[in-house]
Amino acid sequence: MNYHVMTLFPEMIDSAVNCSILGKAIERNLINVNAVNIRDYTLDKHKKVDDYTYGGGAGMLMAPQPVYDCHKAISESISRNRKVRTIYVTPQGKVFDQDLAKELSNEEDLIFLCGHYEGIDERVLEEVVTDYVSIGDYVLTGGELPSLVMMDCISRLIPGVLSNEESAQTESFDDGLLEYPQYTRPEIWMDKRVPEVLLSGHHANIEKWRHEMSLERTKQRRPDLYEIYAFKNRKD
Repeated sequence: MNYHVMTLFPEMIDSAVNCSILGKAIERNLINVNAVNIRDYTLDKHKKVDDYTYGGGAGMLMAPQPVYDCHKAISESISRNRKVRTIYVTPQGKVFDQDLAKELSNEEDLIFLCGHYEGIDERVLEEVVTDYVSIGDYVLTGGELPSLVMMDCISRLIPGVLSNEESAQTESFDDGLLEYPQYTRPEIWMDKRVPEVLLSGHHANIEKWRHEMSLERTKQRRPDLYEIYAFKNRKD
């Protein structure tokens, strides 16, 4: 997987992706992260990338020219024959979830466009963006952090990134439910004992218990997810 991040702050991306699982995946050539500074493509002699909005209003807006030229350069470096999925990180987009992460993990290249100020001129968005995506109903100062969140989630689904392939399939949301409780040594801690079923060695009973705990936890903590799960698995 090759990630191309269009940003005004490439150092934010570079410093984050070189840590932990993403950093190891980069070392093993399983993923590649290319943070591209939009400012490098402005034609303004003062390196400006923003301007006032037509019609008035607070704040500045990112201008179309540097965004378009930056995207064009990235696209041409990848392929002249296919349109690469370009994700604009915005609260107005579709909410990012595990299903979308799985879908995006099948791409060879992804471009993330990180906005700042009051956003980006609508005309260039219409030209380059294929997906409008949000990580939640709140506003951040820029698109870098949401892009990193999505890259982290997507990368975990790429074969070889996680040392235990099964772990990506048994985490929260994989089957529409939250993950069951988990325990490690010691067997008793602060007078709290590990559930007996997990010590039994009976795999069928363990799987049954885990599923029941996932159902219970989802019902308590995310009733919205539980309702969706129950609807999908109803017996008419």
